[in-house]
Amino acid sequence: MTGAGVRTSALRPDWLPAGYRCRSVTPADVDAIHHLVAAYERALHGREMTGADRLAAELSRPGLRPHSDTLLVLDGAGGPAGYGWVRGRRARVHVHPGHQGRGLGSGLLLWTETRARRAGGDRLAQTVSDTDRAATALLRTSGYSRLVTEWLLEIALPQEPDVPGPPAGITVRPFRHGDEQAAYQLTEDAFDEWQPRRKNYAEWALRTVERPTFLPAASPVAFAGDQMVGAVLSLDAPGRDEGYVERVAVRRDHRDRGLARTLLREAFRTFHRRGRQACTLWTHSGTGALSLYERLGMTVRHSSTVYCRALATD
Repeated sequence: MTGAGVRTSALRPDWLPAGYRCRSVTPADVDAIHHLVAAYERALHGREMTGADRLAAELSRPGLRPHSDTLLVLDGAGGPAGYGWVRGRRARVHVHPGHQGRGLGSGLLLWTETRARRAGGDRLAQTVSDTDRAATALLRTSGYSRLVTEWLLEIALPQEPDVPGPPAGITVRPFRHGDEQAAYQLTEDAFDEWQPRRKNYAEWALRTVERPTFLPAASPVAFAGDQMVGAVLSLDAPGRDEGYVERVAVRRDHRDRGLARTLLREAFRTFHRRGRQACTLWTHSGTGALSLYERLGMTVRHSSTVYCRALATD
């Protein structure tokens, strides 16, 4: 053991190039990992897209054991060169653009597969931007196949958008304290139709209402009587010129009535009033919601693909 709670690899991985070392991740590493991920995103997309609060939420997920499920690769000066985590059937890998082409990506991929297999996993999925051709080629040659496509959509907000009234019998107001459990139930019920597993409340809250960037004012919720039937949950990172919608959900028996359109435009209007120039959100092919967002005037900024492969047992 080195430091407070930091576990260094007992054996140096065969794939780790000379001059690098690796260890598990600690909460104190969030800023360094954010620096790494932001550098990767700027090189690939021309802008930073992932906030430090999202990375902190990833590392705080229930069930993630940082000492065994995370790996941070450091260069000779102690700077972050690569990063990976594995939890269940999902993994994430990033390599700093200044350290690409040295085998760190393929090594971290091997580490995620080995860790998942040892934990009893039978398959593993990773998301890669479609503009990252090197990572895409690595996954394809490693036996991964396409699972779903994800799109980052955006809408410019040069003027305050019109907000249509809600359907008859529906009231809309901003999210407020006390709405958490109803929003959790609503969004997880809606996402059950396509997500691989249901999140417990603690995990859901870490990724939504407990994030420092959660913005209740831009998170309208809809009610039929005292029942929440629709919600848009939004984030607003300080210093950013755009807002972000984290969750959109409408209860099944209230769909196709224009409620999602009303809620989203309400969120867009709030962001415009706060001086944001645009708003973004992610969706993927499993939800079937792309056409809805396009009808609202949103366009695809870029796309990613979730790749998956079966893991051979030892």
